[in-house]
Amino acid sequence: MNRILGFSKKNAVLLIAFFAAMITTFIIPPDSQYLGYFDYKTLTCLFCVLAVVCALKNINFFYILACKIVRSFKNARACILVLVWVTFIGSMLIANDMALLTFLPLGYFVLHTTNKEKHMAFTFIMQNIAANLGGMLTPFGNPQNLYLYSKFNIPIDEFTMIMLPPFLFAVVLISLCCIIFVKAEPMSFADEKVMISKPRTIFYLILFAFSIIIVFNIIPYWTGLIVIPAALLITDRKALKAVDYSLLLTFVCFFIFAGNMARIDVVKELIGGMLEMNTLLVSALSCQVISNVPSAILLSQFTEDYRNLLLGVNIGGVGTLIASLASLITLRQYNTVCPGKTKKYIAEFSVFNFGFLFLLNGFCMIF
Repeated sequence: MNRILGFSKKNAVLLIAFFAAMITTFIIPPDSQYLGYFDYKTLTCLFCVLAVVCALKNINFFYILACKIVRSFKNARACILVLVWVTFIGSMLIANDMALLTFLPLGYFVLHTTNKEKHMAFTFIMQNIAANLGGMLTPFGNPQNLYLYSKFNIPIDEFTMIMLPPFLFAVVLISLCCIIFVKAEPMSFADEKVMISKPRTIFYLILFAFSIIIVFNIIPYWTGLIVIPAALLITDRKALKAVDYSLLLTFVCFFIFAGNMARIDVVKELIGGMLEMNTLLVSALSCQVISNVPSAILLSQFTEDYRNLLLGVNIGGVGTLIASLASLITLRQYNTVCPGKTKKYIAEFSVFNFGFLFLLNGFCMIF
């Protein structure tokens, strides 16, 4: 019984996603269309990056990088601002989920090594918001952007002009939150000499770059399932064992839930009618229920107003935990490093995320 309770607490998000998926299967029985629910590239990229990040952790790469950040910026406010901005920029280049998988461990090591764990929840939440909103500026920054960019053949200059105002507003909001809610407390750490293998570091960074190249479609995504496991089987089998496979299963369950929701006639008819009233608001709100990527796919069948649809499904990435799959990554990572504090995290997460959702929607309606 204790093992079951322990598993349930550690994998609460997975269990919720599993039961949500199972419930929808009674409405939409399994059929051949289920195979189209899964974003196989996303699942592959998640696995590859998780595995390489585990390998980098095992050679103390993030610890040393964290030490350099603390030495350079020296106080909590500056360090957290840097962590959030790095995540923000990273999401523009390597997509929101990949940015979180890369920089959340760095945030943890910075705060853990300086005994500033009290800022862990806030930092993770700001990194999560930065990842979801930073990716809005580029077509490949968020999966829904790439889909809408291709479907409506949006010119790149028009795409940029649509997303630039809320992007800049988001930068200001996130920066202000870090300045207001984090004091400029001095940060220091025990000056330990940590050895790191340069050949392994270079090799793992090459593997990481290989994982990121997959995101840009430069090489087929399935090659990652061959190269990364093969390389780590030789150099670090523990990294493969340490991969958060429950997170991958959470994504699988969530894809089933979102795919089935998009096929329910009542849902489709309701959303289709509401879009005629306010595309921006409806698309942002639909993300809160079925996530931003399924919302983009579903709603694009009912409207030609790609400007407001694009704005809505990007802004809608903040809000509930399921508004963006990236938020599930953050929650899972937080549960791993701060077990037993999930309720407090979700409460703080909700306050900030719904605050951003309200302000960004208001901003886009005015401008």
